[in-house]
Amino acid sequence: MPSNQQIVLDNRPEGDAVASNFKLVTSETPALAENQVLVKHHYMSLDPYMRGRMNDSKSYAASQALGEVMIGGTVGEVVETRHPKFAVGDQVVGMGGWQQYSVVDAAQPGALRKVDTTHVPLSYYLGAVGMPGVTAWYGLVKIINPKAGETVVISAATGAVGSAFGALAKARGCRTVGIAGGPEKCKYAVDELGFDACIDYKLHKDMYSLAKALKEHCPDGIDGYFENVGGMILDAILLRMNAFGRIAVCGMIAGYNGAPLPLTNPALILVNRLKVEGFIVSEHMEVWPEALTELGSLVATGKLRPRETVAEGLAAAPEAFLGLLKGKNFGKQLVKL
Repeated sequence: MPSNQQIVLDNRPEGDAVASNFKLVTSETPALAENQVLVKHHYMSLDPYMRGRMNDSKSYAASQALGEVMIGGTVGEVVETRHPKFAVGDQVVGMGGWQQYSVVDAAQPGALRKVDTTHVPLSYYLGAVGMPGVTAWYGLVKIINPKAGETVVISAATGAVGSAFGALAKARGCRTVGIAGGPEKCKYAVDELGFDACIDYKLHKDMYSLAKALKEHCPDGIDGYFENVGGMILDAILLRMNAFGRIAVCGMIAGYNGAPLPLTNPALILVNRLKVEGFIVSEHMEVWPEALTELGSLVATGKLRPRETVAEGLAAAPEAFLGLLKGKNFGKQLVKL
C-alpha cells in the first residue's frame, strides 16, 4: 500500500485562519478490508464552509477534529478494490479530504459515486456538476422558486456556486444580476456566464452606495437573493428587496473569522414579508440526481462554462484556501494532486 501525504488541522484559528493552523504529515495506507476501496485523488476541493469547521463552536456540523485530515471533496480513480461494484480505473467522487489517497467504505450509501467524464471533465464534479452546483440549484429552485421575468441576485457571483446559479437562473427566464469583486470578475460574469449585469462591490464603500447600484441594475427591485457573503452586501440587498421576496442563505463568508455580523435593518424582513431560509445542501440528497442531470446538461451544451483556479500539489492547499477566503480565486478553487 502506498505512503500517503495528508494535511491535518494542527491548531484552531484565533481570528483569521493562517497557514500555521495546518500541518503536512505522512502516513501509511492501511490494507483494505471487505467492501473497501482505495482511491487515488486527482483533484481536491477547497470551499468556504471549511473555515467554519475549523472553529470549536456550535454549528450545523461537527467541528474539524485536531490532528485529523481536513475534510473536503475529492475526485480520482480507484486503484485497488474489495467491493464488487467498483473496479480499478473507475473515476469517482467522494469526500476523501486533504490527502493523496483515501480508503473508502464503498458499502456506505453516498460515500463514493462513479462519474462519467465523456462530456464533463473530472474536476467539474467538484464544482459545477458537484456539491457547489447542487447548492446553487437547491437555493434557486427550492427556496427562491422564481417565475420567469423576476429579478434574482447572487453574491460571490463568479465562484463555483455563483457561476452555476447564473446559468440555472437564465434557463428559467430570470433577470440575473451578480455581485463580485473586481472588473475582471464582473466582465466574466456578463460575457461568459450570461449574467445580465454584475456589480463590483469593491467600488462601494457603504450599503447606500451599493444599494444605488442595485437600483440601477434591478429597476424592478429584487425578487430573490442567494446569500454567500453577508455584512454590507446583505444590508444593501434588504434595501432593494420586493415585497414577498425570498432569500436563500448559503454562506456568510464575511463573518468566517469569528466576528459577529450585525444586520442594520432587520425590520425590512417584516416590512417586506420576506422569506429568509438557510440551508445545508447535504441534508437534501433527494434532489441531487435531478440537479446533477440539469447541471450536466448545461455544461455539455456550453450554457455553463465554469472557470477554475488550480493550485499544484497538496502542500499548496493551505495558502490556496486562505486566498479563497479573501476572494483571490477565480471560479472554483481546486488543488491538483
